[in-house]
Amino acid sequence: EGIKIKKEVANAFVKRKKRSSPYEWYFEYYKSPMEQMHERCENYPPCDYLSDQVGFALAYNRFFG
Repeated sequence: EGIKIKKEVANAFVKRKKRSSPYEWYFEYYKSPMEQMHERCENYPPCDYLSDQVGFALAYNRFFG
């Protein structure tokens, strides 16, 4: 059988960090344009591979610029 633990013990491990301010909440959901560009490049394997070789800016411009 699987391992069984009490609900309270499991919740102690999985507690979610609470946002302490609206500023943190905003930036958790709305990313900067540069971060969006990085994610777009990371999700496209040729761009991700090339960014490791020549840098993010050159790789992004090669595929999406």
